[in-house]
Amino acid sequence: MKLIIASNNKHKIYEIKKILGEKFEEILSLSEAGIDHETVEDGETFMQNAEKKAREICEISGCPSLADDSGITAHALGDRPGVYSARFSGGHGDDAANNALLLKLLEAEEDKTAHYTCAMVLAFPSGRILRSEGYMYGSITPDARGEHGFGYDPIFIAEGEERTVAEMSDEEKNAISHRGKALMGVLEQL
Repeated sequence: MKLIIASNNKHKIYEIKKILGEKFEEILSLSEAGIDHETVEDGETFMQNAEKKAREICEISGCPSLADDSGITAHALGDRPGVYSARFSGGHGDDAANNALLLKLLEAEEDKTAHYTCAMVLAFPSGRILRSEGYMYGSITPDARGEHGFGYDPIFIAEGEERTVAEMSDEEKNAISHRGKALMGVLEQL
């Protein structure tokens, strides 16, 4: 069975393929599937955005489609950036600017706790929908460290760790990450 991932984010594609690689005959990103479509993420929750993306790409492709929406929530900031994580600083996907803004806003805050959320939806042409959420709790550190991962990974330390997520190997991150947990939740429903 072929699976279309409703994304062109190379980091997400890599993580998803690493976890789901043996479960599907073929796993393709939007560009690999020849799909030029961008879903407007106007939901108020991660799950609403993920489901909208999965349904749209499933309808366009006629194939099962997997979509996620994920981001970070800083508790001292009233749960921001939340669904706006990728565009927190204004532009979409500017990791350095997003990290800098989050660190600036947290400078005067004593509470540095935060968590990642990932909503994962797998939509089938039959109309069947599988939903799952995963979380990774931890805190924000002011000194960015590490070469792996993406997004807020260089400034996020998971509970029980001393390294940032960007200092972990792919296998270590996938074992504890919000995306890994959400994917496992989908797999359990298959």
